Parts: sequence; structure tokens; C-alpha cells
Amino acid sequence: MKCTSYCKLMMLAAMMIGTVTTTHAQTETTLNEPEAKQTLEVNGYVTGKKGEPLMGVVVQVKGTNKRAITNEQGAYTLSALQAGDLTLTFHYIGCKPEERHFVLSQNQRQDAQLSEATEMLQGVEVVGRNERSYKNTRTFVGTKTATAVKDVPQSIGYVTKELVLDQGATTVNDVVKNISGVNQYTFYNDFSIRGFRTTGNRNSGNLINGMRAQTSLWKQQSLANIERVEVIKGPASALFGNAAPGGVINRVTKKPLAETRRQVSTTVGSYATFNAYADFTGKLNPKGSLLYRLNLGYENTDSYRDLQGGQNFIVAPSFSYVPNHRTQFNVDVFYQQYTGKIDRGQSIFGDGDLYSVPISRSLSAANDYLKERLVNITLGLTHKFTDRISFNSTYLNSSYDEDMQEHNQANAYVLNADSSQNNSRILMQAMIRKRHFRNNSFNNYLNIGFNTGRAQHTLLVGWDYFQTDLLPGTSALTARGYLLKNGKTTTKFNKSKINNYVLDADGNPKTNVPYFDLNNTTGNSIKDISKYVFTEDEISPYRQYSHGIYLQEQLRYGPLQLLLGLRQEFFTDILNKQRNNETRTTQHALIPRVGAVLTLNKQINLYGTWVKGFEPQSASVQSNPNTGAPFSPEQSQLFEVGAKSDWFDHRLSITTALFHLTKNNTLYNAGDAGNPDLLMQVGEEVSKGVEVDVAGELLPNWSVVVNYAYTDAKITKTASGTEKDLGMQRPNTPRHAANIWTKYILRHGPLRNLGIGLGVNANSERFGQVGKRANTIVYPGYALLNAALYYRVRSLQLQLNADNLLNKTYWVGGYDKLRSFPGSPFFVKATATYRF
Repeated sequence: MKCTSYCKLMMLAAMMIGTVTTTHAQTETTLNEPEAKQTLEVNGYVTGKKGEPLMGVVVQVKGTNKRAITNEQGAYTLSALQAGDLTLTFHYIGCKPEERHFVLSQNQRQDAQLSEATEMLQGVEVVGRNERSYKNTRTFVGTKTATAVKDVPQSIGYVTKELVLDQGATTVNDVVKNISGVNQYTFYNDFSIRGFRTTGNRNSGNLINGMRAQTSLWKQQSLANIERVEVIKGPASALFGNAAPGGVINRVTKKPLAETRRQVSTTVGSYATFNAYADFTGKLNPKGSLLYRLNLGYENTDSYRDLQGGQNFIVAPSFSYVPNHRTQFNVDVFYQQYTGKIDRGQSIFGDGDLYSVPISRSLSAANDYLKERLVNITLGLTHKFTDRISFNSTYLNSSYDEDMQEHNQANAYVLNADSSQNNSRILMQAMIRKRHFRNNSFNNYLNIGFNTGRAQHTLLVGWDYFQTDLLPGTSALTARGYLLKNGKTTTKFNKSKINNYVLDADGNPKTNVPYFDLNNTTGNSIKDISKYVFTEDEISPYRQYSHGIYLQEQLRYGPLQLLLGLRQEFFTDILNKQRNNETRTTQHALIPRVGAVLTLNKQINLYGTWVKGFEPQSASVQSNPNTGAPFSPEQSQLFEVGAKSDWFDHRLSITTALFHLTKNNTLYNAGDAGNPDLLMQVGEEVSKGVEVDVAGELLPNWSVVVNYAYTDAKITKTASGTEKDLGMQRPNTPRHAANIWTKYILRHGPLRNLGIGLGVNANSERFGQVGKRANTIVYPGYALLNAALYYRVRSLQLQLNADNLLNKTYWVGGYDKLRSFPGSPFFVKATATYRF
């Protein structure tokens, strides 16, 4: 198992602090005795358990200040040594120290192979991961400590940056297919995890480096500065407070490394796609106590969907300061500016099927726009008081600003004078909106390690706080419905009062916003919004904040490990903040977590877990008088058992999980055409299934990712009058989902360094919204073939990716006939990556 780059950084700083000189010791000679003081040399290589070179290992002559540090090849040289007894020490944090004792009589070679230590200094992930494969060994998000994925009693899926690069992926939505039980829900930053929805605009389902972050709902999150994507499956409330029941997506950003790495890449592809990225990291001072990383990104596409092109700019610098081997400080900054439009999906004929309208057809107007700005600033401090006691403190300030104008369907078809539905005309609405969110998260915890007899304990005591504000000035104007003769509008049409409505030339009620005619190709033209009758949507400022106190014990006794956690959560909503009608609601939750891991042998661990979850309804829902609020909070409970194993000398990991997940009090759209915001609260939903994930290397030049999920997710209890929803598979949740990706590189012969990648991604049919909703739909199953070619010339890698090689028509998900989300047709892209 390869030790992390953090090891090399910490040891480098520890050994160099207070010993700033790096000049070689001078040979002591005299004119009278030139041969008596002859000096000798020792050199060698230091590797990890799998034979990989370790850079940054401190090799020191015991009892002296003579030392050397291994280079990128793991090589070191110690010069000006005297003959006689000699002891060399090899130190690399995260690995067990080694000693070599020998008699030095001539120049000689001393190699060392270091094995991984059971403890790691790093309590939070502030320095970069050094592994370079599809397999990830450790996670911080599963327990808030540096724990082997194999030792976490809960399923954690992940996608590494190596897999991201090989698949030519650019967003989180592109890579979730590599994690069992996770599927796209729509085009948005929006997922189904084990049958339950996780959305970007609710911080309960999105984390950045284990911290709550505000993200866009509309746009998929870029991978420009992401080291890996992790998914904690099932509720993670015991660690993070209110959390989505199906799981939480955590994006781990790239962190500084102690070694110099520089990489630039450019991608060109179908639909005028052009992406450019840069990634630089290394030392900022000779001691290596100050490190940096800079990620830059530019993304542009015209899209396979009409008028859905966009541009994205990303700047993400990160700095780590390690003044000594006990203290580390980190600063991460992320800035993103996006310009494009909101894609609300494909609308089809009311009496037609999914193929009745081209998948390229969108309902956007040419003068629609979406402008988003996202800024994250993270400050992190870790201090180790002793070898067994450390303190971690992290603060994240996250802001999101939205400025948009759009035309979208109003979840209905236009009605004729006799109240019949016109199946080719989409009822439209127009919206102008500005929103400003500010999110502050503060996380503090103390790690205490101690032993009681043969039992090893890691105790974590923590307190965290988060606060989300919707700022004053957030506001919206909406034009919708039918025109009335009195100059007003209405969202309903009553044929018995037709004389109250403005009628068109055919005698049908005239819409406020021109309808979109699916038989007409001019629907995407510029719209004169000055002719619409707008009404102001009430969007009141609010604040949500939560305090959490939690305690966690990780106990290891021989082959048995226990994980015991308990959290007390205090969640507060302040609606209509600083207004006369301000209201305050506080909810409490006591959240337990119990898990166990049994080590059968060096390869296989068995695990089981029970955990509860808690998620209050969003303030925007609770404060909207049209939703039917107030609503009770969602509650969830997970039972899970499984096995985790490592094979082929720890190159390949396999995780198998069986789970039973229950959630109460889910909100669904009530399907009321007159009030599209009206929601209903379903009684109980149950998701159960089996998941298998495989990731890593079969051979050093043969990488593979395989996953499969069987998910049976149904509504088991429902409100009175909605019994027909019982037993329906949950929306956008395939019963069967499978994925395989493999990459093979030729290492010998005339085709040396040529590689091929091949993958298949398949899903069974999926339902749209629950059965009560009008125009519900079933999305057909699909299997997509993807392929790639690679060729490396020294520091340059060239690759060609072809997605949906057979040009299948398919849908990633959706709601109904008015909002479906087709996947991309055949897509080809070429990427050049240069490392220097």
C-alpha cells in the first residue's frame, strides 16, 4: 500500500526545521595523514511495500546530523562518511521507521523497503494523495479520521482523478456511473443514491472536503480541481448533521504535494467542445514547509441540445504551511464563473412517445441566460499535541450568486376553449430571478488515541456549526398562465367563465407567455418579455443554522473493530428574517451510529452497520405558502452488512453490500396544474438491495472498474387518497444498473505505451414522477459502449475518447412528458496531456 505524499512533506519539514544547512559534511584531512581520514559513501533506493519508489524519505546516520532525502526515484546518497560501525535510520511518516546496522569499510549500497504504519499523523486531508490508480486506499470522510476504506463499516464509493482523466470526464455527473447505486436524476447537479434524491442546492447532500458547501442546482459540478469523488452511501447524519438519506457526495480537492508536478491538458471534441486545464504543485521554499497547488480550468461547449452551450472559468489555488512536524495549516480557494442557460429538459407531444420530438429540442429562448458565481474559501488547522492527541479545525465560507432569465414549460399543455388539452402546444412561463446564498461551516474535533490492555481506542470529540443565509435582494418575477380581460392573469382555465379570458384568433384562451409549438421550429427565437404580465414571487430572506455535538469511538481488539457514534443536533430555521413576520423554528435530533468490522484474514473484512438520519425540510419549501407547508422533517434508518477485500497485493479492492434503507416524510409534487408548487408528504419509502464495486489493477498495466447494483426502492405507505402510488419503484431509480471500464497498456514490443480503454454502462427502465402525477412516463433501459485509445510519448499522453460509440438514443432520467432528460448521442473528444 503506497504511503501518501503527506508522509514525505511532514518528514521533510520535521527533519529540516532548525537545521537549515544542507551542505555536505566536509572531509577531515591533514597534510601528514591524507589516507587516514579517507571518506566513504553509502547510497541506495527506498521503496514502499509494492516496490514503488518513495520520494522524501529521510535517511540519517544515527547519532549525527548527517542525512539525505530520497529523490523521485527513491534514491539517496550519503557522502563524507568515516569507516567503522554505522547505523542508518529511514523515516517516512505513515510508514514504520527502519534501521540498518553494518560495518562500513568501503563504498556500499543499502536499500530499504518501508511498510505502512497503522497510525497516520494526518487527521484531516490537507496534503495531496500520492496514489496513481483507480483504487483509493484511505478516506477521511467516513470517520473524520484517516481510516482505510476497508476498515469503515459502511459502503463508500469513489472515483479517482486517474479514472476521471482516462474516461475524459469533466463533471461529477460523468463519473457517478462508476459507483454502484448512484445515478443521474436529471441534467442538473442532481442524483439518485440508493433510490433517494440528492440535489446541489441543498447542502445536506453535497460536501467539499467533508464540509457543507453551497452549490448550484442547475449546473453539474466541474472536476477541474478534484482529486476524487466520494459517496457515503446511506445517511451520514451522525457525522455531518442533517444529511440526505440515500447518501452524501463529497468532492475532495487536489492538495499541495511536496514534489514538483506540473500538468497541462487540452481537449477538443464534438459540439465545439474545448476544455483546457492546468495543475501545478510543489514547494514554495527550500525547506519544504510551504507548499502550493494551482488548478486552472476553462470549459466551453455548444452542447447537443439547442441553445444549451456554456462557458465555465475556474481558478483554484491551495497552500499548505507546515512549520514543524506537529502543526499544519491549509488555505484553499475556489472561484468559478459560469455563463449559459438552464436546460429544463425535453418536452414531447402529449399523445406521443419519447421519440416523437428530437432529443436536441429545448424550450429556451435565444435571449435567456444563466450567470452563476461560486466562491469557496477554506481555512484548516491541524495540531498534534502528542503522538496520540491531535486537534483539527476547519472553516469554510461558501457563496453562490445566481442571475438568470429563462423561458420554461409550466408543467402543462395549453388548454383549448372546451378545456381539452392541445397535445402539441406547451404552456410556457418566463422568469427573471436573482438569488444570493451565503454558507458558513465551522468544524472542530479532538482525536485521542489510547490503549486499555490489548484494546486500541481512537476517540473523537467534536462540535460543528453551519449557517446558510438567503440574502435580502433575492427576488423573482414570473409571467405565467392565461390572460384575463381585466389585465390580470390566472394559472387556471374555467370554460364556464370563458368570457373573462382574452381569446386568440381561434377562440382559445390566450397565454400570457407565447406557447411553444412542437410543430414549429421557431420556438427558440428571441422573446420580447416586455409584453408579458409579470407578478412578483415572494422570496423572503431566511437563515438556517445548526449546532452539532458528536462523540465517536473507534475500537480495535484483535480482529474486531467497533465504530460507535452519537450526535446531538440542534437545527433552527429563521424565516422572513428581519421582517415583521419573522418566525423561528428549532428542531432537535439524537442520531446514533453503530458499526463493526471483523478481519477474517489479510484480504477480507466483514462489516455491519446501523445508523439513523435526519433532514429538516428546506426553508424555501417551508416558507412558500403555495407548497402546503409546514411539513415534518424527513427521518431515515439504514441497516447494512457487507464485505471489503483487497487482492493482487492490495492493487485491487472489492466491496459487496446488502442494505435496507427506510425514509419517512418525503415531499412530492402534488400534480395540481393550478398550483405547480403544491407538495404532498408521502408516508414511508423503503429501499433495499445489493451492490458490488471493484476498483484497481489486475496487473500493473491493466486497470479495471466494475460495479453492479440491484435496487428495490418503493413507496410502502402513502397519504389517504394516493394509494395507487403504493409499490411503485422510486423515480429515476433503475432496478438493475451495471458498469465496467477497463484500460490496458502495452509495455513491450513495437506498440509499447499504446493503450486501449473499453467500457459498458447499462441501466434498466426507470419511472418518472410517482403515479399520481399526470403525464407520467417510463424511461427505457439502455446499454452504452464507450472506448478510448492512449499513447504516451515521454511526458506527453495523447488520448481519444468515444462515448456512446453505437449512437444509442437514451434518457438519463426525468419527471414526465414535459420534462425528460436525454443523454448525449455519439461524442468524440481528443485530449493531449503534458507533464513537466
